[in-house]
Amino acid sequence: MMNIISVDLEEAFCAYNMQRVVPREEWETSPSRVEATTRRLLDLFDDVRCEATFFVLGWVAERLPHLVQEIDRRGHEIATHGYSHTLLTALTPRTFEDDLRKALSVTQNLIRQPIRGYRAPSFTVTPKTTWAYAVMERCGIVYDSSVFPISNHPEYGFPDAPLAAHLVSPALTEVPISCAEFCGMHIPSTGGAYFRMFPYSLTRMLFSLCMKQGRPVVFYLHPWEIDPEQPRYALPLLRRWRHYHNIGKTEQRLRRMLSEFSFTSMRKALSL
Repeated sequence: MMNIISVDLEEAFCAYNMQRVVPREEWETSPSRVEATTRRLLDLFDDVRCEATFFVLGWVAERLPHLVQEIDRRGHEIATHGYSHTLLTALTPRTFEDDLRKALSVTQNLIRQPIRGYRAPSFTVTPKTTWAYAVMERCGIVYDSSVFPISNHPEYGFPDAPLAAHLVSPALTEVPISCAEFCGMHIPSTGGAYFRMFPYSLTRMLFSLCMKQGRPVVFYLHPWEIDPEQPRYALPLLRRWRHYHNIGKTEQRLRRMLSEFSFTSMRKALSL
């Protein structure tokens, strides 16, 4: 089965975990590290001949247009992660549309391919924010990958959502973040902090279980997750653990994963 790999293209300080230690007004003066780490990912994808989907934050595209153009030139899909990395739960339909249109305008002007996909910061399409689908459609988005079908996370979760890709309207497909079904529970079988926190053997087992249940794995990571030299901010204990745990091992694990399982981009998996 061909699985899906995606990269949320953002700086480490853009992450929701960082909002109290690096407020939005300090982004401009914070050290940028995303270019070097993204190129390492691109080289790795070249090595294994894997096409990925990059959900590009508009703020990053505005400041590093040549990086977005390089991703496009090297054969990967460009989708959007919005402009400001503001959670949908903190937006209204109008402010979300402003943010999305700004991201699309900034990013689409840099590349040849049409932008078809969107991912909300921190997977914040939840039962309370499904109004966002109508906004996505107005902006020309044809697939979303912002639903995480779990119930035990403080920022996100859509526990009753289908686990497989499904239509939310005739023109819009939802591609949820992967969970395996086990004893009536939804166990994340994907990337990000779960990939760093779980032993690799457990990740591999969950991948196989998800595929056995008939669903490709939808994997995600951030460039900062392969950057053990990034600044260490004084975060609360849980947030510090979630952000920094095992970042020195991620690249090696990622290379192993790509050698054991087949991955491609959203556009190829969805035949767009």
